Order: sequence, then structure tokens, then C-alpha cells
Amino acid sequence: MRNLELPGRSPVHAMNGMAATSNPLSTMAALRILQDGGNAMDAAIAACAVQCVVDPAMTGVGGDCFVLYAPEGKGEVIAYNGSGRAPEAATVDWYVENGISEIERFTPHAVTVPGAVDAWATMSRDHGVLELHEVLRPAIDFARNGYPVHARCSVDWGNNVETLSHDKHAAKRMLPGGKAPREGDIHSQPDLADTLIHIAERGRDGFYTGHIAEDIVTHLQELGGLHTMADFAAAGGEYVTPISTNYRGYDVYECPPNGQGIIALEILRILSGYSFEGDEPLSLRRLHLEAEASRLAYRDRDTLVADPGLAQVPGNWMLSDAHIDELRGQINLNSAMPPLPPVQMPTHADTVYLCVVDKDRNAVSFINSLFKGFGSGIMSPKTGVMMHNRGCGFVIEPGHANCIGPGKRPMHTIIPGMVVKDGRAVMPFGVMGGDYQATGHAHFISNLIDFGLDIQESIDLARIFPQPKSGVVEIESGVPQATVDALRALGHKVGAPEMPHGGGQAIWIDWENGRLTGGSDPRKDGCAFGY
Repeated sequence: MRNLELPGRSPVHAMNGMAATSNPLSTMAALRILQDGGNAMDAAIAACAVQCVVDPAMTGVGGDCFVLYAPEGKGEVIAYNGSGRAPEAATVDWYVENGISEIERFTPHAVTVPGAVDAWATMSRDHGVLELHEVLRPAIDFARNGYPVHARCSVDWGNNVETLSHDKHAAKRMLPGGKAPREGDIHSQPDLADTLIHIAERGRDGFYTGHIAEDIVTHLQELGGLHTMADFAAAGGEYVTPISTNYRGYDVYECPPNGQGIIALEILRILSGYSFEGDEPLSLRRLHLEAEASRLAYRDRDTLVADPGLAQVPGNWMLSDAHIDELRGQINLNSAMPPLPPVQMPTHADTVYLCVVDKDRNAVSFINSLFKGFGSGIMSPKTGVMMHNRGCGFVIEPGHANCIGPGKRPMHTIIPGMVVKDGRAVMPFGVMGGDYQATGHAHFISNLIDFGLDIQESIDLARIFPQPKSGVVEIESGVPQATVDALRALGHKVGAPEMPHGGGQAIWIDWENGRLTGGSDPRKDGCAFGY
């Protein structure tokens, strides 16, 4: 239990249903859907759509989506990959011939065909109980009539004025008066409301065919993009088999590659070889081991994780005892590892994660992203759809597993999580923050299981992250200075992050007592709430 004399949040408890998101408007929309007869999937889609309106730097209709779903809390977890693909004309030879050595963010080449709307429509059809137009109504209302900008959202918006200035359509809609909205300002997006109405009426075809797709494709082509209407019409996600590992008696589930969930499992597997009994949550030993395990696992990510449909991803080997033992054997408790060989990779940070559990204990772990803040900065002229920059996850290196190619999906950072115990789902969870997410999953699970922190304390606890590109261990201010100095003494390069590491939500299902317990990250604007 937290120290009640200090600022902080208590876990939220309820019996019938609960939602945890990174914006209070999104959480309330989810609860209304639940109370109006919708199930957890309906509520999750509604919350995500609202977030795409009210938290536009972090996510959007023009982004991608991944889902883990446990119907009635059963242990047979369903996974859906809603990540988009590169255009069919996107051959590596084309980029090489045109002198492009990397995918730059503010270009149409950073835009893969968005997968979010297809994922919403598929999840609604297969697992919801309400019609899509009912589920999207709250988002349409906020887009049409306006919404107040919350504190963290205003910071993210203000940090991306330059991004929005690259495209006149984005600047017109998202920089009223030439400025980013401030906390408390009312902002609306009527063009996006019209787009959402069209999707509500026509489903996924309303986005991937017809005038919305035409507006997006025409604008991307005018900017030099390779996208076609055929690319959009062919867009579609897929159900995939989730991957998992057991961590001290709990089965932790992730979506398989092309996402980095397998890296979270690698980190947990490495850490499972150590006991943390007697250690404090922010002790030198704990954070040193977490940093080293992350560095090793992320080297695997940047070498091996790609679209398994078009590249060989050795997932079984990555989680094998032999490989994990090899990685663990490289860790020295008394010193930091020397710098690992560099790899070509992008950096990225912006996503929303949310989770919902309903009265029937359907549990949804749901994540949606534009990649960087406001994605590519490219907005469709007539529709208000901001396009993500997920194509920056590719490399232009013939022979590399994650090299761009026709119809290929890039390595993805966004990862929903689900924990199962004794054959029943006990917790949908997720941690936002681009690269940080895999380390964040392991950190949160270890906080909960190894150190006995409650669900809110496990989210609140200060975070560290060894940046894969620079090797600098970025340490939040909540870590004691003595621990920071001790990490430096072991040989770690340390520094402060520009922004807090991600955000997170989780809901624990107490089957025995019929109770739900939720937590939501104070690094964002949102909350967990139930009824």
C-alpha cells in the first residue's frame, strides 16, 4: 500500500466492469458503453476511437493497432495483428535507385497503409455485441462538438508544432491561430467527425475504398508516395497465435513478431534466472540486471524481429533455454557490459494503450499508435486523417530481415500484454513508450510479482531504459541518486530522459472475490474507473 501522506493514486476497485485508459474522456466513454449494454470489446474500440480524437499526438484513425482478447477470461488468448503494409511498389531497389538510404519521417514513404480501422471493424464484427455506429458515437461527438485539451496532451501537442507545420492541412486543423492548443482549450475536428461517420456507416470499406481512400492516396502520391487505391483496398490484418512465457508461475502473453512482444518475453526469461528476494524495487542490483537484460534482448530485436510472413524470424530459438542461457551468461553483476555492436534503427515514442474488463470477464488489451507524435505530420486534405510514420520502422538494407519490401510490415514497437494464471486471464496490461515498451512490460510484471507492489504502485514506480542506439541508460528522477551513482560506477552511461518513459494501464481480475482492480499511469492524463 502506498504512503498515504505522499501524493499518489490508490488502485481503483469495482465489481461489474472497468476501463483504464490514458485520457479520462476515453475511460468514461468506455464505461458508458459497458453500462449501455456493450461488452469489453465494444468499450475498448469506443475508448480507442475517442483517444484518436482527444489525444491526437499519440494516436489516430490513420495508425495501426494490436489486440489481445480473453473471452470470458478464459486462458485461450486471441491475438490480432492490425499493422499495415508497405505499398506493393515499395521495392528496396526503388529506394536505392532514388538515392534514399533511410525512411525519413516527414515523407510519404514513412506511411504504410494504416491498419487500425480494419482492426476495429474486425474486432467489432467478431467479438462485439453493439453495431459499429453505436461504438463510434462518442468519438464522433467529441470530434464534432469539441473536447477540452488535457495537461499531458497539451505538452505533447506543443512539442510537435514543427511536425504539424510540415503539412498545410495538418497546420490548418491542428494549429488554430498558428499555435498548439493549451491545457483547457476546446478543440474540435469536424472533418474527422465526417470521416468517422462514414466509417460508422460503411465499416472498413468506408475507409479503405471510396472518397476517404482516394483523398489519402491522392495526397500521398502528390508528395511522391508509391501508394495506390489497390494497396488500400487490399489492406487487412490477421489473427495470429500469441506467444508466451511463464514467469514465476504466471503465463505472460504477447503478440508475435512483427511486434516486439517477444523481446519483453526474452527480458523476463533472462530475469527469471535471478532471485530478487531481499532486493528493493529501485536497488542497484535490480536495475543493473534489468538494464543488461534489456540491452541484450534489444540487440536481438534490431537484428531479428521483422514481418514473419516475408522474413525468417527465429522465435522459438529466441526464447529457447540455450539462447536465454547464452544471453544471461554475458551479464556481470559487478560491471556493465561493454558497448554492444550498433545496429541501424529508428527511435520513436508515441502510442496509446488501454484495457477493459466487463461483467462477464471478457478481457481486452488494446493498443493503437501513430508512431511519433502526430506520425508523419501528413494529413489527408479533406478527411482530417493524420497519417502515421510506421514505415520508419523499416531499414533500407538488402538482406536485412527488416528491409522494406512490397506488402511488408515493419518491425513494430506497440505491444499489448495479457497475464494468465491457472487457465484464466487475470490481467490485461500494457506500457506505452515506443522502444521502451518491451522493457516496460518486464519492469511492470517484475514490480508486481517480484516485489509485491500493488497494481498502481507497479505502474507508478520510477523507470530506467538503456537506449538501444546510444547505450545511455535514461533514468527517471524517481530513482534515488545513490542508485544512479552506483550504476555509473558499474560503468553505465547514465542520463535523464527528455520525457517520462511511456505510460501504462492494467486491470487485475480477482476471480475468487469477484473484484476488478485497476491502475493508470500518472505520466499521462488518464485514469482507471469502474462500476
